[in-house]
Amino acid sequence: MFAKAPVPGEVKTRLVPPLTNDQAAELYRRLVNHTLATATNAKLCPVELWCTPTSHHVFFEHCHTRYGVTLHSQQGDDLGIRMLHAFADALQRSKFTILIGTDCPELTHKDLASALGCLQQGFDAVLNPALDGGYVLIGLRQTAAELFTGIDWGTGAVLEETRTRLRRLGWKWLELKEKRDLDRPEDLERIGLDAICDVME
Repeated sequence: MFAKAPVPGEVKTRLVPPLTNDQAAELYRRLVNHTLATATNAKLCPVELWCTPTSHHVFFEHCHTRYGVTLHSQQGDDLGIRMLHAFADALQRSKFTILIGTDCPELTHKDLASALGCLQQGFDAVLNPALDGGYVLIGLRQTAAELFTGIDWGTGAVLEETRTRLRRLGWKWLELKEKRDLDRPEDLERIGLDAICDVME
């Protein structure tokens, strides 16, 4: 799982306004806790928390204590390089692995189990598409720099570009049911902030 330290002004900035920087940081903190609870309560596999800017932030140390996850520092100048490094590292310890962020409160333990099941069946990759044109989960049995370099992260082209590169690699993959991310003000309006907070309590 990838996460940032919940520092006001540095997380969920696309939600400001309508939220203040402090509100956005609090929402992000809740998202991290919600996602960690989902992943660890599922008891499907070891859970690693890949942190930025450093795994030594007090918030991440709290996550380690509360959820029993191992802490790792993200490495690289952009999201793709950090993802590539994390996959390469994790795949030294496991036959396959999945990577999730914190932006999808709809993601459930059943989704995680389905993703792991796809990889266990022998698929090279699994994706959980997001409505905004990205993805909320990617799972791999092997990694390739082509999947993570030269991609315009944060745009609606990420998912289709990833599909193109999977085809080019000749890999076999499956996709799970599309989910909604929580990234933009319209996402707050569509889901409803009260409902989001209720889910994450």
